Amino acid sequence: MKGNRKVLLVIDMQNDFINGTLGTKEAEAIVDKVNQKITTYRNAEDIIIFTRDTHDENYLDTMEGKKLPVLHCKKNTEGWQITSRIQVYDEDKIIDKPTFGSLELANYMEEFDVSAIEIIGLCTDICVISNAMIMKAKFPDINISVDSSCCAGVTPESHKNALKAMEMCHIEVK
Repeated sequence: MKGNRKVLLVIDMQNDFINGTLGTKEAEAIVDKVNQKITTYRNAEDIIIFTRDTHDENYLDTMEGKKLPVLHCKKNTEGWQITSRIQVYDEDKIIDKPTFGSLELANYMEEFDVSAIEIIGLCTDICVISNAMIMKAKFPDINISVDSSCCAGVTPESHKNALKAMEMCHIEVK
């Protein structure tokens, strides 16, 4: 049975992806829209969950680090922090994830009786799509959507490709 609360998943809105090591002008451009979306969910008293890409010194020795050899989002650094332009409240849940998609996030979501899950954040073509696919597999009967105006990819082209892939898997793209 579906509940009537909604969940907003805010994926990796961290300094390193906005204006740091892997920052892009597209990521910078969505921060205000992400804030507006978060405010809408707060005002409706819906659930907001943040993720943080989280790595340590051995990142370059991991499979991901070998394919993307740029140390980023190192735990407890400025780049790892969620941008200060987004207010995270004490009651907001933050899940640190060591790779693209988070099984911990999917398992945490089981405790809520929700009607819809909306996903926003960075990067559309890596972490957003990974978490959207996990959510779709875990909750096949819940409406899962992605707000494309509140997401940015590594490149504009890869952002569009990820949105198309999600649509093909019955994830609503707004």
